[in-house]
Amino acid sequence: MMRANQSNWDARTPIHAASAFYGLDGSRSPFDWFAAFEWADLGDLAGRDVLHLQCHLGTETLAFAHQGARTWGLDLSGRSVEEARRIAQRAGLTVTYVQANVYDAVQAVRGQRFDVVYTGKGALCYLPDLPRWASVVSDLLRPGGLLYVVEFHPLFSSLGPKPPRGAGPELLLRNDYLEGRGALERGGAHTYTDGPALQDAPVAYEWAHGLGEVVTAVAGAGLRITALRESELLPWPRWERMERTDTGWWRLPEADPRIPLLYGLRASKPE
Repeated sequence: MMRANQSNWDARTPIHAASAFYGLDGSRSPFDWFAAFEWADLGDLAGRDVLHLQCHLGTETLAFAHQGARTWGLDLSGRSVEEARRIAQRAGLTVTYVQANVYDAVQAVRGQRFDVVYTGKGALCYLPDLPRWASVVSDLLRPGGLLYVVEFHPLFSSLGPKPPRGAGPELLLRNDYLEGRGALERGGAHTYTDGPALQDAPVAYEWAHGLGEVVTAVAGAGLRITALRESELLPWPRWERMERTDTGWWRLPEADPRIPLLYGLRASKPE
């Protein structure tokens, strides 16, 4: 399944690189993908060693380099890593990119250890084994180092992307919130961005991870959780009726119930 995901992300890469969604023509800044609370939780990154796991095109990775961090990015897709290198070069930024399965990250970075390991927004769903992932993260961190996870909330992932034909505007639960029933096969000609259809490898696999599972995996790896935030905001409008806020991010209409769509988890490795 992970080999299928690798092929799928290889096929997505040129479509995403040319998409308006990612705005690599200069229409979007790397900082557009971050909520203000992320920078508050991460603190000053200047001179620190930062690793971005599952970085895809490196659109977020570049923000760490802009902040003065010694920046690495790791991704399963070789085509994504090649494109990320080109993007960083065009931006005049130094980022070390590595192609590897996240479970092989310790070997892939050849003994390098980091002050911060970051993973964000649509990454954990492609991993079948969170305790193993958390153990890898712990091994990647120096004593006193920081894990920061910013992910789509399991509730967000449970809600269908749009109401079924003939239904009202209400959001309906369509997918599992909790883990435990194996991978969900995702197929389709188009990805989440604008652009042409995939020419090959249209199938990918995703795993549900409840918030309790994430917290337990991180704690089980010996990391100390210091913050857990939930947010109603997203960096793009998932549903047509979402409204743009003065932050530039999007939320459901004011009259709708407030629900979490994103969460940020901060944890440190004991010294």
